[in-house]
Amino acid sequence: MKKQTNFKLDRRDSLWFEENSAHVNIAYAKDVCDVAILPIGSIEQHGAHCPCAMDTYNAMGIAEKVAEKTGAMILPCPMYGSHPHHHWGMPGTIPLTYETHIGLLKDIVRGAANAGFNKFVIISAHGQVSSTIVAVHELGIEGFFTISSTWYDFLRDDKTVLNNYMWHADEAESSVGLYLYPDKMNMDLAEEGACEGLTDSKWKIAPGELSKAGQFYHFEGTFAQPEKDDLVNGVIGRPEEATTEKGEALVNGVANYYSEFIEEIKSKYDIGVNPLGFRNPLGYNNTHNIQYDKDHDENGKLIRK
Repeated sequence: MKKQTNFKLDRRDSLWFEENSAHVNIAYAKDVCDVAILPIGSIEQHGAHCPCAMDTYNAMGIAEKVAEKTGAMILPCPMYGSHPHHHWGMPGTIPLTYETHIGLLKDIVRGAANAGFNKFVIISAHGQVSSTIVAVHELGIEGFFTISSTWYDFLRDDKTVLNNYMWHADEAESSVGLYLYPDKMNMDLAEEGACEGLTDSKWKIAPGELSKAGQFYHFEGTFAQPEKDDLVNGVIGRPEEATTEKGEALVNGVANYYSEFIEEIKSKYDIGVNPLGFRNPLGYNNTHNIQYDKDHDENGKLIRK
């Protein structure tokens, strides 16, 4: 069998799994880096000035920055995502049910693990923790080391770069769009928008805000009416305050945090080592009978070599 010896990058042709051959991906995970990034977004209306794939483009753009810094492989990005209750029924948004999305994420990680990847970082650019949290912990039960976060809550800008907290098709998202894909943005159509909400906003942690006592996470309740009835123009926030410079600061800032985390994982766990130390394909019903691999002792502690 012929073997590829010339590459466009370090031992691979692309940062993206789908653009390499299977042989290259398998060899890369075995010999270079077994960390895989899964960017996830959504197809969702973002007002008149942003593309419906904005969340997906944002996740992909951030993932590329992180992969360039760390050597991690980027898995193919599913275009669709799950959505909180109030997004359903909004024209221009194509939501997946929670069950479908959970199954999708789990199948992607299982498949990538079959190619030799052992550490998974999910970078989400959309509010879909209702499914990502469940998927991560069900994967953990099966023995897949998986981390998931939503980029703006991982960054916690807290009005450091931005003038406002992040909401939807607003200053934050529009700034990221201007930086990553300005050709897809129509800022001449950008206009301020708002939602009414069912409770005072003081009770919710805004996306990207540092939390305070007496606040719920914004997806911990049904705080809003359906967007199809609540939003006038599909926007929550002030996109007219967006700039390319703000987008660059946000993207590079969060990419640095993700990169630092991945470098720690790489330094602590050698290539080929699963940090959890087991595979449990039987899931829930076999958690009492987990057997650890050769890299871990009988209590699951990593054996230092």
